[in-house]
Amino acid sequence: MISSDRELESEELVDEAIRSGATPIGEVGDRQRVTVQGTVSVVTLNPNERHHWLEAELTDGSGTVKLIWMGRHTISGVDPGRRLRVEGLVNHDGRTAIIYNPRYKLLA
Repeated sequence: MISSDRELESEELVDEAIRSGATPIGEVGDRQRVTVQGTVSVVTLNPNERHHWLEAELTDGSGTVKLIWMGRHTISGVDPGRRLRVEGLVNHDGRTAIIYNPRYKLLA
């Protein structure tokens, strides 16, 4: 079977996360405290009048988790394409895994 570049990259991201001791995002459960690692795919500022928060989507090839930092407009280094290691409590909103105000580490 021939794998696409995207499939190979996804496999590499999952393998790297597992080797570092992180949980694959596709395996996280609701209300579970986890450490996950991956690449930021999207960053969005939610400028709601009542709530200001920064949202990012982190993917590791096995799944995606939404990261929400409440009260933040920007976080230096949290940009699309950047790799992060994140710790926090997972909440599921329907099918979406979310970590609010996660601790994070920028990776090289």
